[in-house]
Amino acid sequence: MKTGIYPGCSLTGSARDYNESVFALAEAFDLPISQIPDWNCCGATAAHNLNKELSLALPGRILALAEQNDMDEIIVPCAACYSRLTVTQHELRKNPELKNRISEVIEMDYRGTSKILNVIEWIDKYITPKLEEKVTKPFDHKVACYYGCLLVRPDKVLNYDRAEDPRTMDTVMSKIGATPVDYPYKTECCGAGLSISRTDIVSKLSGKIIEDAEHRGAEAIIVACPMCHSNLDMRRADINKYWETEYKIPVIFVTQAIGLAIGLSSENVGLHRHFVEVKIS
Repeated sequence: MKTGIYPGCSLTGSARDYNESVFALAEAFDLPISQIPDWNCCGATAAHNLNKELSLALPGRILALAEQNDMDEIIVPCAACYSRLTVTQHELRKNPELKNRISEVIEMDYRGTSKILNVIEWIDKYITPKLEEKVTKPFDHKVACYYGCLLVRPDKVLNYDRAEDPRTMDTVMSKIGATPVDYPYKTECCGAGLSISRTDIVSKLSGKIIEDAEHRGAEAIIVACPMCHSNLDMRRADINKYWETEYKIPVIFVTQAIGLAIGLSSENVGLHRHFVEVKIS
């Protein structure tokens, strides 16, 4: 079994800390992963709003590259990238004519054989069974697990967890000693790709997510998406200005929380890169 990873644009830039924590966990649990060579942007939000063929060709090329490199599985840490690759695989699988057309466009053979995993699926499959025996420093904090709007949707395509009340990340956090709070905002949108063009909308939506987490006594918000992290963490100054308050709750990737629980340093998992200071450990 060969496992590849598609970093997408975020993990090589704004979510460098996420990338570091994923690879740190892979090493700690002896799970070899290798980056898909010569990868390209998946198209994210823009492509499928502008050109249907392009929106399938971009992820299709990534998947074809994984197949060329004999990657049976692909970890896709970004929820938006995960959605685009999974939806593309679904559409091409049910439409052979379209699959052939995309192969022509990308000038590569595409078979649709690689299994696509988001980070939570990867953790659940390979890390969770060994997790409790590896915990040396329990993450003894109340947490709000925030999945965002793309990680488990569209549910009929992704077929992963429950669309309205997912539980996988909550279970993982419980296994490292945390106490997940009952959190109704776990799949609400943070503003997603409007982070630059409409910071006011991001501030409004993300502020509601943060406010409810603090209201329920959470000491940290746990995420598995670089865009969600960016909006809740990097945009905190804008959020606080919009809501005329001072939210201080940190936003931590689930991989970072696990890393701390198994004894990795905060620097190993990239916590020093956050905008909102992480004072818990």
